[in-house]
Amino acid sequence: MDGISYDFTAISKNINNLTRHSWIARSIYFDKKIKSFIKIFPEATIINIGCGLDTTFDRVDNGTIHWIDLDLPDTIELRRKFISETNRNKFISKSVFDASWYDIIEKKDHVMLLIAGVLYYFDESDIKKLFNDFHIFLPGVEIIFDYASKLGIKVSNKIVLEKGGMDKSAFLKWGIDNILKIEKWDSNIKVIDNMLMYKEYRKSYSKFERMGMTMADILKIMSLAHIRIN
Repeated sequence: MDGISYDFTAISKNINNLTRHSWIARSIYFDKKIKSFIKIFPEATIINIGCGLDTTFDRVDNGTIHWIDLDLPDTIELRRKFISETNRNKFISKSVFDASWYDIIEKKDHVMLLIAGVLYYFDESDIKKLFNDFHIFLPGVEIIFDYASKLGIKVSNKIVLEKGGMDKSAFLKWGIDNILKIEKWDSNIKVIDNMLMYKEYRKSYSKFERMGMTMADILKIMSLAHIRIN
């Protein structure tokens, strides 16, 4: 953070503990899913879409996986200042909606996509197109991602983004109350797993914090999903 030319003061003051805990819960869920996947396919390709400065690779690397971090050019440029590419951890400097990035993927069998904090920034029509592209270019891909309910979108925009001092260009758009409905988008989409954000993790916190987590789960503010697109 000290090496990035940005004032984090407003965000630091206004991001509450519940939001911080959600980022941790999300990371734990994704790490477990990736480790289970690469236990079966030890030389799998994992693609981290919208990677930012994420370091999931360092936590889950088994020594044989192929990892790709994909994000917009300005973000990858920033990433290179702090994180180096290796033979098994490559960067792609493109939008996920630019279909040319699929040509760069060398191994297209046993692919898992990690999409954290990304999908809800787009309209549902954009996500449907993206999932259709996955079907065309990466058939059989498994995807892990987080998503918000329609109420969750409103809460996040009000509590997290506005109070964090972000402008409306950073506001969330896509919300879905029942993730199983995406199976109706296309017969090739199958929901493997779906979990409320704090379900497995709230027992580790204080009674007061558990109350907030429980309420967030009851309202289905944020959730986690694992799907396959054939």
